[in-house]
Amino acid sequence: MKSHLLAFLLSATASTAAMADELRLDLTLSGVQHDRGSVRVGLYADSKTFRKEAHALAVQEVPAAAGEVRVSFTGLPPGRYAIMAYHDEDGNGELNRRLGMFPTEGYGLSNNPTVIGPPTFDDSAFELAPGSGATALGIDIRY
Repeated sequence: MKSHLLAFLLSATASTAAMADELRLDLTLSGVQHDRGSVRVGLYADSKTFRKEAHALAVQEVPAAAGEVRVSFTGLPPGRYAIMAYHDEDGNGELNRRLGMFPTEGYGLSNNPTVIGPPTFDDSAFELAPGSGATALGIDIRY
């Protein structure tokens, strides 16, 4: 009986510790110009897949709203992440580009870096530390 109780207590402690390391990321996307379409937000944990939405760790899509849009990701493990968000004005599920390179819809990156050329994971990367609970980030949507 004592071994069953000890096993239960150990598993409960492990479950509580695992839950304590599940983190939340709260994003405020500012500067959305209008309410047409949606805002898509990709969360990336790997520099090799950054900006490739099909390979994002998680993607959220919410209705666009002029001004600010809020999005949260929950149940995240501690680690290094980067965000790319864009205003999918026409609802086609991708960031439209002129000549295949220059965004024609609003977009934003975590850390709001100034970029020349394709943005990099390192420029946008941030840490979610163990035990940090909820982390709030602001991202400027640029058109």
